[in-house]
Amino acid sequence: MAKRIIVIGSGAAGMTAASAARKQSADAEITLFTEDEHIAYSPCAIPYVIEGKIPDFESIVMHTPQFYKEKRNIEVRTMTKVTSLDVDKKTLTTSDGQAHTFDSIVLATGGTVFMPPVEGVKLKGVLPVRSISDGKAIRSMMADTRSAVIAGAGVIGLEMALALKHAGKQVTVVEMFPQVIPRIMDKDMADLLQEHIASLGVEFVMSAPITAIKGKERVEAVVAGGKEYPCQMVIMATGVRANLELPNMIGLDVGALGAVRVSATLQPYRKGRLVKDVYLAGDVIQCESALAPGPTMSQLGSSAVRQGDVAGTNAAGGYATYPGVASAWVSHLGDVQAAGTGLSKGLAEYYGIRTVEGIGKGLTKARYYPGGKKIVVKVLADAATHRLIGAQIVSGEDATGRINWLTAAMLKGVSAEEFGNAFENAYCPPTSMVKDVVNVAVEDLLTKL
Repeated sequence: MAKRIIVIGSGAAGMTAASAARKQSADAEITLFTEDEHIAYSPCAIPYVIEGKIPDFESIVMHTPQFYKEKRNIEVRTMTKVTSLDVDKKTLTTSDGQAHTFDSIVLATGGTVFMPPVEGVKLKGVLPVRSISDGKAIRSMMADTRSAVIAGAGVIGLEMALALKHAGKQVTVVEMFPQVIPRIMDKDMADLLQEHIASLGVEFVMSAPITAIKGKERVEAVVAGGKEYPCQMVIMATGVRANLELPNMIGLDVGALGAVRVSATLQPYRKGRLVKDVYLAGDVIQCESALAPGPTMSQLGSSAVRQGDVAGTNAAGGYATYPGVASAWVSHLGDVQAAGTGLSKGLAEYYGIRTVEGIGKGLTKARYYPGGKKIVVKVLADAATHRLIGAQIVSGEDATGRINWLTAAMLKGVSAEEFGNAFENAYCPPTSMVKDVVNVAVEDLLTKL
């Protein structure tokens, strides 16, 4: 009898899990349930649709339910909520009243945008930015919006700020921390980024959480730091929390970071014991850091895809494990790219690691070649072991390749000395300086160790 596999969630983790299960088992019966109307798209693309760089939301949908049915024999049921789940009896019920049984299940229920419990948070014009439906709601309100407030200066918040600014709106970013991209970026690097975005006309209110949202039916102003900021729209980019509705329903263990604790095979625990035939992937789980002894969150599309591969493979009877992560990230903001990997100084302190840093400054091309752009690279090493544990880049171009290079070194446990002595860089005047700025940063680090 064919194995019955159910996947819950249609984000990157869920869709990848379903496809991985099909790759592992040609005859499995695979059904995917999602509350969303749309599937197989990247929320990271939403700001670029708002800005107009991508023409419409339909363009960011990679595949339809019909595609999965016809090409991969996967049944996808949209707008369908799982209302009850019993992993011992291996049964669930959906919002249409139907009961379903399964042999294994993947929970890829993702996360939800944190909505701060302040006055006026339910007013018309207060919108999260997580799904295509959110993006369409934002775009529909833009015509009669003059001023917008972005709550949160993380990567998505900054991308949305620039998208709305390029659309001709007055934009104010309100952030409770004293820097943009808190936690994963150091303040000196974050300040370079904030300065650039401010030069494009975005205003910043730092160290001032939103304390109230004013208005009768629709938003009229935001209160932060004791001052009112008039606006007709508030975008909540206040971070994502794991969606624990189903994990709590079945009693799964939740870790210290507020997400489900899982093993390397992405199986959850219940009262300290592994739960058989249940797997999780995506924003709903906490995983292990590759650079520090302890758990971390890796709420990235790239991580979700890798986790979905592991969960789907295992759910279909194969064997795969998910390693510790460095959580490399990159964003394009105005004329600047920002990227990071591993630990920031703040995260290193959280794990009890003392750091030493090196800074490299230069150009993305040979200094005599036209069109070179400024680039700043920061690298962090463990002061005790000299192992590279973190890096950040602010550059006019080509940040992705450089951060991937550093990530690969960190995941292999390379020390600053090893990198400085043995890690070569390709050189051509149109693509880099003869000594790449990454190497310059590591040389600076070595002088301080």
